[in-house]
Order: sequence, then C-alpha cells, then structure tokens
Amino acid sequence: MLGIGGAAAAGPVFAQSKRRALIVSTWDFGAAANAAAYAQWKKSGSLLDAVEAGARVPEADPENHSVGYAGYPDRDGHVTLDAIIMDDRGNVGAVAALEDFMHPISVARRVMEKTPHTFLVGEGARQFATAEGFEKTKLLTPEAEKAWREWLKTAKYQPIANSENIRGSALDHDTIGMVACAPDGKLAGACTTSGMAFKLRGRVGDSPQAGSGLFVEAGVGAATATGVGEEVTRIVGSARVVGSMRAGMSPQAACREAVLHIAKLRGDAVRDAQVGFLAINSRGEVGAFALQPGFTFAVTDLQGSTQIRAAESLKGRGTK
Repeated sequence: MLGIGGAAAAGPVFAQSKRRALIVSTWDFGAAANAAAYAQWKKSGSLLDAVEAGARVPEADPENHSVGYAGYPDRDGHVTLDAIIMDDRGNVGAVAALEDFMHPISVARRVMEKTPHTFLVGEGARQFATAEGFEKTKLLTPEAEKAWREWLKTAKYQPIANSENIRGSALDHDTIGMVACAPDGKLAGACTTSGMAFKLRGRVGDSPQAGSGLFVEAGVGAATATGVGEEVTRIVGSARVVGSMRAGMSPQAACREAVLHIAKLRGDAVRDAQVGFLAINSRGEVGAFALQPGFTFAVTDLQGSTQIRAAESLKGRGTK
C-alpha cells in the first residue's frame, strides 16, 4: 500500500503520529503547492486556507500549461478555468468556464462563503468575480497562444498520458487536486485546472464537479481525480472512492477499485487514456492508483517533509 502510517491504530494515538500524511496533491508540481499549503496551515491552522493557498501556486505558474495563468486555451483561443474547494461539513464552492481571473480557487471559495449556491459558471462566474473585487488578468500568454496557433494547423486532439509532467507539451492538460487531513481528522480539498488543451468552447471536465473531481466527507476521507475528466465523470469518481472508504476499504484499495471500474466499463475507449485517483482517509493514510504508469503525487507529513511518489497502475507499478 502507498499509505503513510502503515498498520498504526486509529484514534488519538495515530492522529499524533509524525508519519501520517497531512497534505497530498497530484503530480510532481504538487510539491511546491504542498509547501505553500503547509506554510499556510502552520500560520492559520485552517485546512481551507491551506488548500486554497496550495492551489494558488500552480494557478500563477507561467510554466504550467494545465492550470490557471498560461493555461492552454480552448479551440477558439479563450483560456477558461475551473476550480472547486470543499470541506468536510458539506461546504463547497465551485466555478467553471471562468475567464480573465488568475485564481479561480479563490473565486470558488468566495462562492462557498458569500452565496447560497455551490457552483457558478461562465459569464455569471465572471460577473461574480468582478463584483467581489478580484483582479482581472490576461490569461493567454504568448507561449500558450503560439501553441494554440500551431495546433490550429491540424486541429487534431489526441490526449497524451501524463502530459501533466511534460512541461511545454503542446497537449499539456490537466489539474492539480489537493486533499488534506488535520491531526484531529478534519478534512478539506481543492482542485483547479484550465482543462483540456484546445477543448470545445464550453467544455467542463470533472475537476470542478463535487463528487467527480473532488469529494470530502467527515469521518471518512477525501479524494481527487486527474487525467481525462470525461472518464471520471462517468462514474462520479471521487465520490465513488470516498464511498468505498466509507464501506471499509483503504484509500489504496478504493482508488484501485475506481480505476478498475472505468477500465471494465470503457474497455478499449480508455486504452491510451490516463485516469488516476488520489485519496486520504481521516487517519492520514494515503492511496493512489491510475490506469497508466506515470502518475505521480506529492505527500507532505506533519513535519512539513515532502516526498514525490509514483502511483501503482493497472498497466504497471510505479517506479519513482
């Protein structure tokens, strides 16, 4: 199992273990996000503050073309962003197809805290962000625009598994998902993305959808997803993982079960696609599993130490 803490017992003794995970996030670039999240957690003690701060790091990274600023545009040249934030008390806020704002995760949190709604999209999300005083930013960078214009020559979309870790890939597309569990067992999570490169205008994947890209449940755990969002939404993937943990599965077994279900359901349709799940339970144990080799994740413990790990996969074990 990829979990931290091994066979340590549940309850207060385990909760104080230095080996338990505090914050986990998808992909290698999750390490920098975890560092920001950990620093914020030490400062405020709030998991929501932590996961928001962590998600803002890749959102502002001009070299990351899968999240936020510098994300690759849709096929019409518009950079549109999706994000969700959630705690274990059922509080959730999300935005999708948001243009002109660098930090959709912060807009999503404002949706959660200042509206009776859970999800705003498109022009409505943009108007809300403007009214709340968020700073407008031109999201399409020269590098991303160049990649889009090159793509227009063939206008062919072919997902590349694990392109999230290939900086500068013309088809770099994905998300950062982050889930966290405090020593007292409280949970929170965040997920943010610019979506598939050169997607159809209006396309929204799994990332901002509660239950698909992210799900958090008190006393049980939290899960997030990565890869081709359409495949995750077909099974409401993150909620499925948390439901399996609620039924007694470890985070590792729950992630594996969800991937196996997608493989069985979709067959050859996902032969070359990547889908991965990452989960943490209320004892700080971690699990991850993917369709294809190459899915990595960052694990930060209570002392702030971070490791990059490779998930096991249906087509081979992780090697990192």
